[in-house]
Amino acid sequence: MADDASPKRRDGIVIEDDWPGYSLDLFSYPTHYSGDLDCVIIPHGVIMDRTERLARNIMDDLGNHDIVVLCVLKGGYQFSADLVDRIKALSCNSNRTIPMRVHFIRLKSYLNDQSTEDLHIVGAEDLSFLTGKAIVGTGKTMKTLLKHVEAFKPNMIKVAGLLVKRVAQNSSWLPDYVGFEIPNRFVVGYALDYNEYFRDLNHICAISESGKLKYKI
Repeated sequence: MADDASPKRRDGIVIEDDWPGYSLDLFSYPTHYSGDLDCVIIPHGVIMDRTERLARNIMDDLGNHDIVVLCVLKGGYQFSADLVDRIKALSCNSNRTIPMRVHFIRLKSYLNDQSTEDLHIVGAEDLSFLTGKAIVGTGKTMKTLLKHVEAFKPNMIKVAGLLVKRVAQNSSWLPDYVGFEIPNRFVVGYALDYNEYFRDLNHICAISESGKLKYKI
């Protein structure tokens, strides 16, 4: 883990609980989801701008470190890919550089829209290559994974999360790099799914009750 001299956690953009979201009529989205969404919470362009800012923060804090990016599948793949792309672009145009590798972990903890205690980790059996490296983890379910990763004694662990929900159990732990702090609503899009649907939606949206019923298993 990082020592006391490491950079402090950077807060994200706060979306208030009473935020009604944007009307779906203002954006393009797949027509097969008509009636399945309530509103757009975060438009795709805003996500991309915020991701670039997070990439700059990571460059400022970790430039010249040899890092391994742990991408949490499936929901974290789009954020991780866009974040890595922007770090690479910044590294190519800076006198600071980040030698970087990417490894994929899969966690599954949701049934329909409910988080469960039964968390499965796939792809984390042997992470010995992390020893002595700086780790940037990306994904939505990190605390259990962090305990597993710490056993391999990396030099530093940092977590980048696109979304943090305002729920009581999150108050004691937050990612080091936060994109957005959002209300406790179930959101989909930008690779976040509801029973494997909505990954093809570019914006982050609130799913409607009819959408939950339609795709419930």
